[in-house]
Amino acid sequence: MATQTRAERKSAGGLTTDQLVGAYRTMLLSRRIDDKEIQLKSQNKIFFQISGAGHEAICVASGLVLRPGTDWFFLYYRDRALCLQLGETPTEMLLSAVGAASDPNSGGRQMPSHWGKKELNIVSVSSPTGTQFLQSVGAGEATLRAKLLGINEGFQKDEVVLCTTGEGQTSEGEFWESLNTACNLKLPVVYLVEDNGYAISVPVEVNTAGGSISKLVSSFPNLFVQQVDGCDLIASYDVMRKAVDYARKRKGPALVHAKVIRPYSHSLSDDEKLYRPPEERQADAQVDPVTAFPKWLVAGGHATEADLRRIQEDVDAELQTATDTALAAPQPGPETVYVNVYSPDVDPTSERFDTEDDPQFSGNETTMVELLNACMKDEMRRDQRILVFGEDVADVSREEYASKVKGKGGVFKVTWGLQKEYGGARVYNSPLAEANIVGRAIGLALRGFKPVVEIQFFDYIWPAYMQLRDELSTMRWRSNGAFSAPLVVRVTYGGYIRGAIYHSQTGASLFTHCPGLRVVCPATALDANGLLRTAIRCEDPVMFLEHKHLYRQTYNKAAYPGPNFMIPFGKAKVVREGTDATIVTYGATVQRAFAAANQLADEGISAEVIDLRSLSPWDQERVYESVRRTNRAIVLYEDSISWGYGAEIAARIADDCFAWLDAPVRRVAAADTYVGYAPQLEDAILPQVDDIKRAVEELVRF
Repeated sequence: MATQTRAERKSAGGLTTDQLVGAYRTMLLSRRIDDKEIQLKSQNKIFFQISGAGHEAICVASGLVLRPGTDWFFLYYRDRALCLQLGETPTEMLLSAVGAASDPNSGGRQMPSHWGKKELNIVSVSSPTGTQFLQSVGAGEATLRAKLLGINEGFQKDEVVLCTTGEGQTSEGEFWESLNTACNLKLPVVYLVEDNGYAISVPVEVNTAGGSISKLVSSFPNLFVQQVDGCDLIASYDVMRKAVDYARKRKGPALVHAKVIRPYSHSLSDDEKLYRPPEERQADAQVDPVTAFPKWLVAGGHATEADLRRIQEDVDAELQTATDTALAAPQPGPETVYVNVYSPDVDPTSERFDTEDDPQFSGNETTMVELLNACMKDEMRRDQRILVFGEDVADVSREEYASKVKGKGGVFKVTWGLQKEYGGARVYNSPLAEANIVGRAIGLALRGFKPVVEIQFFDYIWPAYMQLRDELSTMRWRSNGAFSAPLVVRVTYGGYIRGAIYHSQTGASLFTHCPGLRVVCPATALDANGLLRTAIRCEDPVMFLEHKHLYRQTYNKAAYPGPNFMIPFGKAKVVREGTDATIVTYGATVQRAFAAANQLADEGISAEVIDLRSLSPWDQERVYESVRRTNRAIVLYEDSISWGYGAEIAARIADDCFAWLDAPVRRVAAADTYVGYAPQLEDAILPQVDDIKRAVEELVRF
């Protein structure tokens, strides 16, 4: 009687014996790497460890279904086995653990288990919980926009985005925001919830009402929801295959709720024995996939005990070689700390972006609103991948009404007419959710689009701050240049409009404090046009601050300067020359400084006024040159005087120009309170012309 070889035996759940045995090897390798890292941590050879133990079966099953390099992956720190299945190596993982310069995940810049590999489309993982949700939706949305616009380069017709998470992260608001958009747009995103029952020490029933995230989301339209035993490789493969197929066919997003275990503590900084009784941990051990699955292989005739021993020996040998390689690898040198903070290829401070001296004016002078609008129209005509979205930015969401209505185009009309000219695939409204806007924009930018998004009011930008500070500004640096998300965030800000507390905020310093993020603040219509064009064409993320008070002022109007008019970042403008004192300012206080300087001239005091225009970077050279001539400096800004942006400029002048100063550096700014609604309150709180004059007079008399 003929006998079958193992490779010829019947498959299980669609997987061949070779695939099943290979899956076991990957699962074992993942666990062994965890164990090796724990050992190395105890020897002080690495500095942090967080494991993927207990998640191996669902992770390997997912890797068997998905296509590395075609599909996209927004993961979290327990996905070691998935990354191995997709193509990362033990050596690469241990290079990350030791913080080696050759670590492909981050070049030694992030802690281990923060996965990221360009060739596999594994986008750089960060530590904040739940920030990957909206980015994955943006990446999925990119496939939709590409199809609508006929863009093929960089896209596959049936690609999907995998977004993984622990059950604890589903408590974050951005999870729900992402589901709302993914379901609304029927995006090809597969959510994999790896539910090990604990968010550090907090059990699932405390994090999730009813203890089941899949039950909570079951009513979302277009969402395919499945539950599975994530410790069972065969069942996991079957469910993941169905979920991915659903997304590939563009039926909508899918969510797989996989119950897994966590046999180790949350990380080596945690001790699960403090909150988990022995019987609970023993119950988990009974279903541990790394011990249960090889028994199943032997029982089903897919492998023998001798086969398993050979696999274990092979894994141990591979791991020892990887460990030796990693421990010998050099760490990044201190000279590399600034590498990839900003684009190494496109410098928005360079002469390439300086056409300011050759404007091609046409038409009548017009407002900042009109010239911002004109710039976006020019740039959208130049580059098909520019997308404009945010709250109320479209002319009309229900496009069948387009011929019947004038169109909204933003609450300040800055984006009016863009949708009518370029269509709803490129100009569209978002939900009223600021994190949703920025998070999606990051995902779109990662896929090659150039989002120019609007946050309607600076006062409400704070839900997006996590995405801006921890994700957008860090993306290039933390991935060591592998990933970047160049986009523009337009936001209206500022007072002098009787807008009270919640329509007058000006906290620029919270964004200039983010390395990797450019911050720009024009004071005139012409500068707004030139700086926005530079912002769109540069390869860094840009925070573009637009002062509401300046939108329609007559004193800052200009004619249209042509479609190639650009002002480089970091180039200040001398608004008024002077010899007795330098006033350094930006935004709405530029005109007030100019008015004060004109009045001071009648008293025989000559004040020079410098408009920074760009806040990060700022024109240190021009400011210092002026201060060394006038020997006195005032920094004028609209934010509260304490801890504001101007305090940093004042400190730099005091440090670097001390030998030339004939008086202390003064600051003129808003009061350390909030902006009131009543005109008399607002006037008392925000810096006025008389405040500026008085400060200059006192400085000159010093």
